[in-house]
Amino acid sequence: MNAPERAPVSEPPLLRPGSPHPLGATWDGEGVNFAIFSDHAEGIDLCLFDEKGKRELQRIALTSRTGGVWHGYSPQCRPGQLYGFRAHGPYKPDEGHRFNPNKLLLDPYARCIAGTVRWSDALFGYKPGDEQEDLSFDSRDSAHGMPKCRVIDSAFTWGTDRPPKTPLSETVLYELHVAGFTKQHPDVPAGLRGTYAGLATPPVIEHLKKLGVTAVELLPVQAFVDDRYLVEKDLRNYWGYSTIGYFAPEARYGGADPVNEFKAMVRAFHSAGLEVILDVVYNHTGEGNHLGPTLSFRGLDNHAYYRLQPGDKRHYEDFTGCGNSFDLRAKKGLQLVTDSLRYWVTEMHVDGFRFDLATTLARESPHFDRAGGFLDVIAQDPVLSTVKLIAEPWDLGDGGYQVGGFPPGWSEWNDQYRDTMRAYWKGDGGLIGDFARRITGSSDLYGTKGRGPLASVNFITAHDGFTLHDLVSYNEKHNEANGEENRDGSTNNLSWNLGAEGPTDDAGINKLREQQKRNFLATLFLSQGLPMLLGGDEMGRTQHGNNNAYAQDNELAWVDWTPGETRQRLVEFVAHLSKLRREHPIFRRREFFRGHADGEGQKDIGWLQPGGTEMTDEEWSKDFARCLGVQLCGNAIEGVDAHGHPLRDANFVVLFNAHDGAIDFQLPRPAEGHGWHIDVDTASETGTQRGIAGAAYPLQGRSLVLLREAPGS
Repeated sequence: MNAPERAPVSEPPLLRPGSPHPLGATWDGEGVNFAIFSDHAEGIDLCLFDEKGKRELQRIALTSRTGGVWHGYSPQCRPGQLYGFRAHGPYKPDEGHRFNPNKLLLDPYARCIAGTVRWSDALFGYKPGDEQEDLSFDSRDSAHGMPKCRVIDSAFTWGTDRPPKTPLSETVLYELHVAGFTKQHPDVPAGLRGTYAGLATPPVIEHLKKLGVTAVELLPVQAFVDDRYLVEKDLRNYWGYSTIGYFAPEARYGGADPVNEFKAMVRAFHSAGLEVILDVVYNHTGEGNHLGPTLSFRGLDNHAYYRLQPGDKRHYEDFTGCGNSFDLRAKKGLQLVTDSLRYWVTEMHVDGFRFDLATTLARESPHFDRAGGFLDVIAQDPVLSTVKLIAEPWDLGDGGYQVGGFPPGWSEWNDQYRDTMRAYWKGDGGLIGDFARRITGSSDLYGTKGRGPLASVNFITAHDGFTLHDLVSYNEKHNEANGEENRDGSTNNLSWNLGAEGPTDDAGINKLREQQKRNFLATLFLSQGLPMLLGGDEMGRTQHGNNNAYAQDNELAWVDWTPGETRQRLVEFVAHLSKLRREHPIFRRREFFRGHADGEGQKDIGWLQPGGTEMTDEEWSKDFARCLGVQLCGNAIEGVDAHGHPLRDANFVVLFNAHDGAIDFQLPRPAEGHGWHIDVDTASETGTQRGIAGAAYPLQGRSLVLLREAPGS
């Protein structure tokens, strides 16, 4: 099926030829250069709109083409100009082409996107409800329901801004939602709550610094859409995993000037020594499957941007569960992603990325390839190879689980760490071997591939799933508010409510819940690898059992800053753990433990059973064993500090007891004149009990204890 004749365009031509580089709309101080890629289009029109984006003022054909790039230079355009594109070409879905000039399209390289999608059937290239489905053709103009691209002036006063470049070994990650973190913050001015500017206010930064956080990991802030099915249920795409603009900061968080507000936020974080890491979604776009809307990529060059089914170009390869997969095997798809990443580093000054469903990005034909194009380009890039790179190492396709599979230079979300810690502290048996591997950096996953413990991003909770409070308060998910009859969200949470589902007045249950939170947090901060804390967990944030709050842009998902004694104790406990980690390099080693004696007969690590002797092979295999200790030698750390001095630390013993009952744990004999000083005991109300232990420690049920060898007996 062919598209209708081209709509009338302005005459005479109002554009000079311009340049094919750079892509996007670029203000040079005198005019604007427009350049957009479409290899299969037969014509591209530039559409200019009034300041409110409601009226199309001009439609100008781009007559200059270099390779697959259409371009033109307008001496009349200025920053603030709203624009979009229309693409002419064949509408032949069976051949992978979906051109429809009736549909206004967003510039994939737009630096700012103004307005939101206002859903109607006109936003689809076909006629929804037609018996031919997407093989039909829709001639309605979609411009009235489309956001518009905005030309920007990229000038910004960065001053002396410098990236903190926190060493990976000293990094503490904190995952948060830009809006949800401050929506209810009483000390953030009301007009700034839920914005980039609100996140950059002193009360927020002071809280993060108090926790010892070194990097905030922001849920998606690249421009995204609220999916139609959510809007029709009066919900919103709260998490933002439906990207449509890879260069534009999401406008709903940015007020009148989201680009500069984002930059100002980054500058404020850097001034406080905090890094900014973006959660990015390059594996799919917000256009969905073959029955989705035509918003940008699909209408510009569907064949070039998406992975189409071999032998069935009407349908998409879908490794993501979101309807489509972006094609990074294609030259222009890979260029767009790498250009976008460089832009966020060089122009927006971010410090790294967490890649959603990263396995999809490294799929070649069609399997995951550790040496594939995307990973190879990143490794060679002089900009991108120097920032923090974190993979979510799985997707939904065949062979998609790739934990441990990414190359050196990458860290990975380690869900095996999450699941083992949850199961161990729940009291499941037969886990102490896995538990030991996870707290020492997961050498079984990363040790054979030239990587170290810092390849493992350790987490107990994340945005996707229960909060820490809900992990110890609910056995089942409670997602009714999502409008899917509680069918959505994982049923495998490895959670334990300790005797009551949800809130309870039982003091004993509430006390044990707080103790379990301390167990999880202490385990996280004392494990080798990168600790990641979910925003609000340090204050007991609850989603009332909802483990999939992706559509809940309301109090259910926002952080509750209501003060309280119990909350404050947990904040202080996290600050204490973070300080211990920061001051003691033994908890953030760059190399795995060796487990054998050095020339002086000293081991860097030793595993203890409650009787005080080393664990035997038989004891590791006992299903009922839920208690063990680990002795860490502070004189056996490889490497040097920032001043070039050999790393040295105290000796530590960490005791873990997931049994219900107390156990007298026999301690190793300390050096002459020294004793085992208590730094952490999660059985105490604050978790920071002080004192010096005797020959045996009364290790309470469901508790963790950290002991440090120091002078005094």
